[in-house]
Amino acid sequence: MSGVEPGTPCWTDLATPGLDDAKRFYSELFGWTGQVSPEPTAGGYTVFRKDGRAVAGVGPPATPDQVPIWSTYVATDDADLVATRVEAAGGQVVVPPFAVSDQGRMAVLSDPAGAVFSVWQPMAMRGAELFNAPGSMCWNELVTPDPERAKDFYALVFGWHAEEQPAEPAPYTGWRCGALIVGGMTPPLAELPADLPAYWSVWFAVADADATAARAAELGAAVLVPPRETPKGRLTALRDPQGAIFSTLAPRPVRHATV
Repeated sequence: MSGVEPGTPCWTDLATPGLDDAKRFYSELFGWTGQVSPEPTAGGYTVFRKDGRAVAGVGPPATPDQVPIWSTYVATDDADLVATRVEAAGGQVVVPPFAVSDQGRMAVLSDPAGAVFSVWQPMAMRGAELFNAPGSMCWNELVTPDPERAKDFYALVFGWHAEEQPAEPAPYTGWRCGALIVGGMTPPLAELPADLPAYWSVWFAVADADATAARAAELGAAVLVPPRETPKGRLTALRDPQGAIFSTLAPRPVRHATV
């Protein structure tokens, strides 16, 4: 089976107490269909599919006081080793590594600034089956007030190398894993609430950022950052009706050389 290379974001899921409401919202926004896990211990965990391929998941929160949140999962071949590295680098093991039936092994972790992320050691479930197409995950970005410490932390945990990229109005960092840039990092945007802790933002590709933002608002979401042009395309940040933040991106068309 094919899968995502270690050190690369491979999956995302939403933890929310309003499973039914979330399934309705995202199905109408992205055209997703839901497949509920038959496992009694899964708590109704649902895999979202786009054109038949797995793109994301949604399940109940781990604790009653957990706020609704989209999580970034980074692929690994050893979840236990990553957890050990996180503690050594100054982060926290929020949920120690555990097996998810025969699907894989995962852990929930946080960096020194409090940004929570997960790791996924695949078995039967390799991760998402579709990336970068409308209705699927296309980017993962760390929003943090302490980028310098984050550079040291993620280098130790995943072997990522920080590469500065020109951007306005704030500096932007790309995370390089081997030959690929697998994610990014930015300081908090001025438009976002000032009391937000550091967090990993999940971006979904869309064909039309403006139409998606308008439809999200109709469905009860808040538009935190109205559609705007970025080097990657037209971006907007949204908060779903239960409070989870996510972004959508209409990527710039790829220009092919002419002869």
